Amino acid sequence: MRHSLPIAPQFYVTAPQPCPYLEGRMERKLFTALQGENAQDLNNSLSSQGFRRSQNVLYRPSCADCASCLSARIDVSRFKPSKSQRRTMNRNTELTRRATSPWATEEQYDLFRHYLESRHADGGMADMDVFEFAAMIEETPIRTRVIEYTDQTTSELVGVCLTDVLGDGVSMVYSFYTPDRPRNGLGTHIILDHIEIARSAGLPYVYLGYWVPGSPKMGYKAKFSGLEVFMGGKWQPMRDPESFALDPHPLSNDPISEQVANISLPTPKPNRG
Repeated sequence: MRHSLPIAPQFYVTAPQPCPYLEGRMERKLFTALQGENAQDLNNSLSSQGFRRSQNVLYRPSCADCASCLSARIDVSRFKPSKSQRRTMNRNTELTRRATSPWATEEQYDLFRHYLESRHADGGMADMDVFEFAAMIEETPIRTRVIEYTDQTTSELVGVCLTDVLGDGVSMVYSFYTPDRPRNGLGTHIILDHIEIARSAGLPYVYLGYWVPGSPKMGYKAKFSGLEVFMGGKWQPMRDPESFALDPHPLSNDPISEQVANISLPTPKPNRG
C-alpha cells in the first residue's frame, strides 16, 4: 500500500517591481510551486483563496503597502446579462467554440502576437517568443483546456482562452483575440461564453483573475453582474466600484507569515494499490 506524502508547499515572495496596473506603485507576489499528484487539489483550494495560476506556479498579490488587487469571480447563478452584453452576444452568433487539449499552434501564436502588438505593445508579455508562448499554454499539471473561437463563415481563428477546470468553476487564465473586430466586443464575448460553459457543466463560478480599482485595464470586469471579490479572507459580493479606496492603510495588510499561516491547504488523498 502506498500513501501520498502530506501536502506541504513552500511559499515565497518575489522582489518588489513596478506595478503593471497602478502607476507609481510597486508590487510583490506570494507564490508556491504547483506540482505533484495533488496539484489539482492544491489549485482548487488556493484558487478559492484568491490565488491564480501561471504555468506551474500559483501566486497572489502581497504588496507591502497596497491591497488594491482583488481576485474576482462571477457567481453564475446571480449573473444577468446587461443590454450591452446581449448585443455583444448577438454580434458574435457566427462564432463557433472548440475546446482542445493545452497544445500551442502557430495559428494561436500569430493571433497572440497580433493581439499584443495592438493592445499591449509595452506590456510584460511583449517580448514573448513562440517557445515561451508554448510553455504558457502547455506547462500545466492540472486539468486545462484551450478554448478556440472561430468564425464559421471565414474559418478565421478570432479568439483563444487558456482555461483551467476547477472543482467549483472555470478559471480564465489568459485570453486574447483579434483587434480587427472592435465592434464585436470579443473580450466580453469570451467571458459571456465561459459563463455558459460553467452553467452547462453545473459549475457555480467563473474566475476572472484580478480586478484593480482605478486601473482602466481592469475596469471591464466590474461590468458583469454577480461579481464577487476576495477581501478579508472571504468572497464578498461586489459593491459600487467607486467606493473602493485606492490608498488602504499599510497596517491593513497582514505580515507574510500571518498570510501563509491563514492559507487553508487540502487534505491529501491516499493512493491505494
